[in-house]
This record gives sequence, C-alpha cells and structure tokens, in this order.
Amino acid sequence: MTFAILGLGEAGARFANDLAQQGYKVLGFDPNPQRALHENVQLLASNAEAAAQADVIFSVNLSSVSVEIAQAIAPVLKKHQFFCEMNTSGPQKKQQIAEILAPTGVKVIDLAIMAPVPPQGIFTPFLASGEAAQEFLHVLAPLQLHLSMVENGRIGDAATRKLLRSIVYKGIAAVVCEAVEAGEAFGMESYIRAQITSLIGGQADLIDRFVEGSRTHALRRMHEMEAVIEMLETKGIEPIVTRGTRNNLQKLIP
Repeated sequence: MTFAILGLGEAGARFANDLAQQGYKVLGFDPNPQRALHENVQLLASNAEAAAQADVIFSVNLSSVSVEIAQAIAPVLKKHQFFCEMNTSGPQKKQQIAEILAPTGVKVIDLAIMAPVPPQGIFTPFLASGEAAQEFLHVLAPLQLHLSMVENGRIGDAATRKLLRSIVYKGIAAVVCEAVEAGEAFGMESYIRAQITSLIGGQADLIDRFVEGSRTHALRRMHEMEAVIEMLETKGIEPIVTRGTRNNLQKLIP
C-alpha cells in the first residue's frame, strides 16, 4: 500500500514519518517543507505527482487551499484510490471537494482528525464518513489505526461532528487562557488556577496543556473556529461564544 501525504506540516509530517517507520511506501509534497522527515519519505515535485502514484491520499493542508488542491490533482486520480480530505473545513466545503472529484471515480473520504496529532501520530483518533467509509476501514484494518466511522454517513458528517466538538474543547481552552492571563495580571494566578482545577476534576496539569496547546496551534485552531462560525451561520445560529474563541486564538498568533 502506497500513501501520498499532501501537506507536510505538523500533522502531515508526523503521519508520513509514522507510516514510513512501519515500512509503507510514502510519497509527499509540500511547497515549503520545514519538518524533519523519515529517510524513506519520498518528496515529489507536486501534489498531483504524489497523488498519481498512491493507493491512499491524505490531504492535510489548510482549509484555504483545499479546493485548489482538489482541482490540481483531479486529472490524475483513479477509481481504485482513496482520497481522504483531512483539512479542518466545514461540511459544505468537504461536499464541494467531493463534487469536484466525483467525475474521477476516486473514493472520497471525509476523514476528521479528532484529537491533537503529536501525542499519537498516525494512531490519533480519526472519524470517517462517506459512501466508501466502510471499505476504507476494511482496507486500512491491517494498520490497526484508531479509526471509526459515521454509520450511513455522508461527506461532511465527520467534519460536522469534529466542529461541533471543537465548540466545546476550544471554547473551554479559550476560557482557561483568558482566566490564567487575568489571574497573572491581578497577581492571583494560584487562586484562579485553583478555581479552574475545581471545575476540571482536579487535573491541574490540564491547565498548562490548554494554554500551551492554544499558543502552539493558534493559527490552525483559529482557522478551525472560522469553519465552525461558517457552519453555525448556515443554520441561523449566532456564534457569539465561538467568535470569542476565534478572537482569543487570533490574539495568540505570534
């Protein structure tokens, strides 16, 4: 089985390295690769060149370029391939990409990354949806990934679940970040940390994980919350709190 990883940032590079470490053939492309890669990860000249030679394609880019990438690789895709749209996009954009690729016959999978990647790499929990999701789980079973699917799910259903979850997780992280910042400003950091700890089951270490994770991944998470805002607005929901979460992350971008 040959994998193509389109986008070699934090997540993509880790997936590529883990798969190469396990002995799989891995092809990759990134216009500006900056992460260290396993010696068996083969860098190619374009997204299309990498995608053309793979059985499974992981598109792990920013949502802002996901449609452009789908359009670029469409001419080389084949019916036997799986194309996994892993970008943090809303369901409508995932569906748009599936429509772009439909004439190729490629098996499109809406594959949502359901947890931070660094701790577990390729074994991070994934949620799949789409007509080919069941077949995808069967084909990838030998890898023993933490992979589940939305029963009878359509393209966009996995993305919807991820973004709904993000309202909670990223929202809590934003509150914690702001509370810690306020505690520091008033010289009462230990007090506010104690208050937060009482609400999160006594797991004081989670506070630093919320703060550090928000700072480290501020740009990516800001784009994620923008996708949430767009999704909520399509349902006529005023995303007041989610906008605050987005603004907090924007403030943290270096």
